[in-house]
Amino acid sequence: MKISNEVKTAILAIVAIVLLIFGYSFLKGKNLLDSSRTFYAVYDEVEGLSPSSAVTINGLKVGQVTDINFLNKQGQLLVTFTVDKDFNFSKNSTTQVYGGGIIGGKSLAIVPEYESGSIAKSGDTLQSNVEEGIMELVNERLTPLQQKLERTVVSADSLLTSINDLLNDSTTYNINNTFKNLNQTMRSLKSTSGALEGIVQGNAENLNQTFDNLNTMSGNFKTVSDSLKAINLGQITDDLETVVADFRGIADNLNNGEGTAGKLLNDDKVYNNLDRATKQLEELLQDIKLNPKRYVHFSVFGKNPGPYDEPKDSLK
Repeated sequence: MKISNEVKTAILAIVAIVLLIFGYSFLKGKNLLDSSRTFYAVYDEVEGLSPSSAVTINGLKVGQVTDINFLNKQGQLLVTFTVDKDFNFSKNSTTQVYGGGIIGGKSLAIVPEYESGSIAKSGDTLQSNVEEGIMELVNERLTPLQQKLERTVVSADSLLTSINDLLNDSTTYNINNTFKNLNQTMRSLKSTSGALEGIVQGNAENLNQTFDNLNTMSGNFKTVSDSLKAINLGQITDDLETVVADFRGIADNLNNGEGTAGKLLNDDKVYNNLDRATKQLEELLQDIKLNPKRYVHFSVFGKNPGPYDEPKDSLK
């Protein structure tokens, strides 16, 4: 049987159309001959997830994302994905967008739940979640550091401004003068140090003699200290206590009127008698001085003395 050119052309056209459909579906991540299950998840933001992104369960690729489109006017996104493996999980399982390194893309993970009697079927919508990626974690860690760095820069800028305000012409002049004075002071100290060094070198012998004298004095002090240490301080203390006791006994005797000194100090009669005798003796001496002829009679020829003429009292 001979096939006409028209039939051949029609067959080629159909094959081309089928191949075109299969190729377009393949490029979009769809396999028309695949009997995989289709699921959905709703997200506010997919964080860079795209069609053909891998779908994993416990890190194993089990499917891929086939489509992402807007679900409503609020901007929510409907993610459509397929699961190729015959791995059953609960319809209460969660889908999670994860990954996303510096050069890598996002993936979709299924966090399975294994509740009996609620196996997920094709066409179910699973719960959704987004895991923080590396960039998000880096931004989260770097944000406080950036804020601290900004505050540090602001503080440094304020400090530099204050320093610029402080270092005006007058302050700069004063600082220069201060350094000049400091240099002069250092030169003076250097000169003084040289002079002291010369004095020390010139009087080295005297200084050595002085230190020798100090050593000798130290030895003498040590000798005196040893001598004091050798003294029987206990015996001296006992002797002093005995002397103090004797003095205390004498004081008690004087206070009690015992002995001549005690009677003299405590007996008024003895004192009055002594005072009266002293006055009488003083009067007698005064009378002898004033009237010597009353007490002394002397004549070479044995004549009686003439009448007594009372002399004038020189004390009156």
